[in-house]
Amino acid sequence: MYKGVRFFNNIDTNQTTMPRTSELLMPAGNLQKLKMAILYGADAVYLGTPDMSLRTKSAFSLEEVVEGVEFCHKHGKRAYLTLNLFSHNKDVAKLEEYIDTVRKVKPDGLIIADPGIFQYVKDRAPELELHISTQANVCSYLSVDFWQKQGASLVVLAREVTYAELAEIRQHCPDVKLEAFVHGAMCMTYSGRCMLSNYMVERGANQGNCANSCRWNYKVHMKLKDGSIQEIPLNEHTKEMFEFFLEEGVREGELMPIEENERGTYILNAKDLCLMPKLDDYLKIGIDSLKVEGRNKSQYYVGLVARAYRRAIDAYYADPENWDYKPYMDELYKVQNRGYSLAFHDGRLTNMAHNYEDTHSLAEYEFAGLVNAVDDEFIYMQVKNKIVAGDVLEFVPPSSDHTILLRIYEFHDAAKDIVTESVSAGQQPVIKIPLGLFDQEDTSGFKELMPELTIVRKEKALTKDEFDRIKLDKEAHAIEMGGGSQISYDKRLDSLQTSLDAQLADRVPKTPRIGIEGCCGKGCNGCLMFWHDPLYEKARELMKAKKQGQMLDRDMKSEAKVS
Repeated sequence: MYKGVRFFNNIDTNQTTMPRTSELLMPAGNLQKLKMAILYGADAVYLGTPDMSLRTKSAFSLEEVVEGVEFCHKHGKRAYLTLNLFSHNKDVAKLEEYIDTVRKVKPDGLIIADPGIFQYVKDRAPELELHISTQANVCSYLSVDFWQKQGASLVVLAREVTYAELAEIRQHCPDVKLEAFVHGAMCMTYSGRCMLSNYMVERGANQGNCANSCRWNYKVHMKLKDGSIQEIPLNEHTKEMFEFFLEEGVREGELMPIEENERGTYILNAKDLCLMPKLDDYLKIGIDSLKVEGRNKSQYYVGLVARAYRRAIDAYYADPENWDYKPYMDELYKVQNRGYSLAFHDGRLTNMAHNYEDTHSLAEYEFAGLVNAVDDEFIYMQVKNKIVAGDVLEFVPPSSDHTILLRIYEFHDAAKDIVTESVSAGQQPVIKIPLGLFDQEDTSGFKELMPELTIVRKEKALTKDEFDRIKLDKEAHAIEMGGGSQISYDKRLDSLQTSLDAQLADRVPKTPRIGIEGCCGKGCNGCLMFWHDPLYEKARELMKAKKQGQMLDRDMKSEAKVS
């Protein structure tokens, strides 16, 4: 442990495996996602209520948090609770009930960012393990040592920490558990310390209600001498007429170009973090917890990302000398992503770490359904996306390295007892699939192989621009890994820009700005309008009667708004 001021400038990041092993920590946005994370290989999950953590879309009441912890412990897994909001006065009143409720089920740790909440929990429930959130921006062994001395048993390091720094922290601080993010969305700002969402739509990013304003597209406008404002179309006729630059105050004459086309520009859109290619580095130095971001992501994301990392971790421990990340990387590309990046692993963000053309999450595969049950005759599958005759379903068992393929031509609705040539996810129907269709498989073990919540996926019908985006993302990732081709990258970029332009005329923009004209009225913790506008005074009174983790339902919202 750190004693005095010492500096380790020559850290050996290729040391042999330490005795401690790393856990796989997955997000849980609701009870079903929690169960899927455990089913697909997570050692631990993190969860919280929407009002006391940094995810207002988290679908956990306080009672369900207790149920989730009990489920994890029943299955021999760990559960960490996110109590990592930056508290305002209105939040403090909830702490007593929260702590007194959750301490009964003995969660394996409380993730905290606010020093006041840290001290409150330490005093009221000293038996609970305290974990320091990434929101605390811990980037050095000095800060790790500080929090350990305050009583923290685990510190989640900021995403800005490089691998070399992480290895140095591990050597300086061997007696405290360390947690590092290895996968998930990246924030454009410093470990989530963002105010852009507050300014743009009055949704507090640091209260769990970020509107992702950094991922919107922005356009250049010009104010004329007569006071009118016009958009400047940048096209083949005008692109040679204008150049736009930024000049920073103390760098006079140093002009930084602003590039944009008629589609706008996503100047702040970070790609997703994916450290699968470097996972062996983290396992070598004994990082205690490998964390995946994504409490707002789908069941499909939670299950398949857990499966990929579970198999990668197990494969490394079984044979570290011959470990190869590529098979697991292929699996991660079947999960929606914004393109993958190593982010700060090597110390500097490359120009491949951002996507300036498109902000959507894409993949060549999509969620087809979930297995509800298997009996002696049928697989019962809940439909999650449209499936048509001729589609190939891919069953992804949680306990097997192999998947099972089935081309399907008709769909038997289990409730309505009708057969159709296509099925949609609208009412999430359950279809029954005869085991006899699996003529290349031994179906006798399907009940054990495909338990409830087994994921089924299928290939996605991609548009030209989606196909080009995925190819560009893969080329960028190859370049970031030291391979790939800049010439190929430039060609793929041109192809994507062309296909996006072709799509532009047919697209109807959808606004992400929920809240700009008013709020949804549910009572989200980070909505500044709800908590401060006189329009919602009655709603705020109704919220006081709600249980922790609950928001206003549809009927109460209509009654609560003051006209």
